[in-house]
Amino acid sequence: MAPVLVQLCSYNTNLQGKEGLPQDLVDWLSPTLQVSAFLSHQRSADIVAVGFQELLPLHLGLSGLSSSVIANRNAHVLAQIEENALNNEKYALIAKIVNGGVALLVYARDAGVARTACDVHTSWTGSGPGYMGNKGAVGVRFRVPGADGGPGEIFTFVCAHLTAHAHKFANRIADWHHIVGSLLFPSPDGAPTTLYDTSHLFVLGDLNFRVVLPPEHPLKDAAAIGQALSSQSERDALKEYDQLLLERRDPTSRAFVGLREGDFWQFKCSYKYHLGEVDKYSQKRTPSWTDRILYATYADSPEQSAITNLLYTSVPGYTTSDHKPIVSLLLLPPPSASTAVTPPLLRLPAYYTPSPDPYAHWKRYSGRVLDRVIGIVWWLLTLLGAGSTLVGIFNFLLGLGAWGWWRSSGIKLGGAGGAV
Repeated sequence: MAPVLVQLCSYNTNLQGKEGLPQDLVDWLSPTLQVSAFLSHQRSADIVAVGFQELLPLHLGLSGLSSSVIANRNAHVLAQIEENALNNEKYALIAKIVNGGVALLVYARDAGVARTACDVHTSWTGSGPGYMGNKGAVGVRFRVPGADGGPGEIFTFVCAHLTAHAHKFANRIADWHHIVGSLLFPSPDGAPTTLYDTSHLFVLGDLNFRVVLPPEHPLKDAAAIGQALSSQSERDALKEYDQLLLERRDPTSRAFVGLREGDFWQFKCSYKYHLGEVDKYSQKRTPSWTDRILYATYADSPEQSAITNLLYTSVPGYTTSDHKPIVSLLLLPPPSASTAVTPPLLRLPAYYTPSPDPYAHWKRYSGRVLDRVIGIVWWLLTLLGAGSTLVGIFNFLLGLGAWGWWRSSGIKLGGAGGAV
């Protein structure tokens, strides 16, 4: 069996809903397909995972009113994948999952993985205030049996959106630990397992880690760093201030254990751009590589990854968001024939043993209740304000005051009539 090619795409669409993607996605999807053709003997990607953050206006996401948007996005993305696929190959949706504004769609070639994929599961968890879904993660897991009749391998895809702002680094780390403990999938015997109980793990999304420069750094000014990003040597230097890279290098860290990443500094920071601009950063934030793709496989050694990163880049041409989409193409190691009765799993360091949070179910659904209550109230106020929440609040208070005045006036008139 040939090594599996996995294409991973992530985009924070800035709450745009159905308007969040251009009609032609060739700039996002076609580059990886062309590279895969060049490096894999005219083969399209076997699996394509597409993740979104800030999929739609937050009040609609929290209200659970995302079905039409995700259906629209699925149809559009699938059509674009097939339009740009080599040899007119067809793809099938393995699974899709959305929670709040975080969504993940996973596709596979009809003639390959899609034909044999089984044990498909989805999961979600919120890591916002009160475990709400304004931040958090969604996941898809499935098994691909071996060509030799063996148990094959397990694939797990996670799309995440972590806490924003440079100074909330600790919150992002806490988000990740919460996701590991509560984004759970069932094992064959029904017991919950973490995202690490898999043969291959892929994590993509707006992880929100920032470039944090010391006050005395010559590029501390946002305009200066924006200009410097055009230079590869400057990007090489700036990566040393990237929070996620520093965290992963820390031998005492328990976050993102076992996960690897391509050379993200080969492309310009994916955030924060002026809306409508191809290559102009906002002065409100330090440009940063907030959007990332991480991965691990059971064949990894402590020294290096067994996955070949064929491509890792951003797509600057999309201008409706303050983020740029990113894309990666990964070539997995060839599956090895095995007499084992269970799929191989990631080999983690002895000091790290992730385990399911015993309160994960309670946390997830308490967050879901908050989502629905706040989201529906927010949606009603937006509806009352003809699209503006602030106008809706004003109209509500005005109406409440008018109703109170009418009720008070009616009581007085009734009393006067009785006296006569």
